[in-house]
Amino acid sequence: MARDEEPRADAFPRAPSREEWARMNEAERARVVEELPGEVTWDEMAMPEGDLHSQAKIGALLALKEYFSRQRRRVYVGSELPVYYPAERRFAPDLVVVLDAEAHPRSKWVVSHEGKGLDWVLEVHVGGDRKKDAEYNVERYARVAIPEYFIFDRARQRLYGYRLPSPEAREYVPIVSEGGRFSSEVLGLELQVEEGRLRFWAGSALLLEYEELIDRLRETVEGLERRADEDARQLAEETRRREELERRLTEARAELERLRRRDS
Repeated sequence: MARDEEPRADAFPRAPSREEWARMNEAERARVVEELPGEVTWDEMAMPEGDLHSQAKIGALLALKEYFSRQRRRVYVGSELPVYYPAERRFAPDLVVVLDAEAHPRSKWVVSHEGKGLDWVLEVHVGGDRKKDAEYNVERYARVAIPEYFIFDRARQRLYGYRLPSPEAREYVPIVSEGGRFSSEVLGLELQVEEGRLRFWAGSALLLEYEELIDRLRETVEGLERRADEDARQLAEETRRREELERRLTEARAELERLRRRDS
């Protein structure tokens, strides 16, 4: 996450303006995209915030990736990706989502090159000054027309959501929660802070995080193994009973044959 201080205009690389991009040929554009750095500098980053920050970010990332993968939708979900809007200072949000975009890995998102900007952004706040996420980013993300922006304040266990009221708007309005859940029109999901974690809901279905998916799959495998063992036990029992019946039938036939021979 970037620091609060705004550096001078020429301090860091920026993508060309729309006008400059329009004047370039394809080779020039490709060279610009190639030369834009795929990382941000320490001067642009906040201090590391430890497991509370990384776990929340990674949990949300994997939950959304798994969900959109199962939906078979073309959705890009990335984390701390340098983002270049035309002539804007670059930034690297904790989590970004872009609809109708290929999900292949990227080292950066150049809006002019990709053909569209971000659709959804999440910042996770753990410690330090909240001004960057709660004020500066609210203004900046609205200015570049990101439709929705969410802040997960993990220290306070609170969630804040913002949405552009129209495609032309450049100022957010707060998203009001209903029953503790915030609706994301972009994702088609609801968000909620629950027991210290940011959770996503698709209707009444909870989107599971990676560890939860592993646990669920492990339970499924163990259940199938128990069922296979029980089926094998039942099969063995049925085989034993059938063999016992066949043995008795053989003995009964032999006794019947003996009696016939005696009476003849």
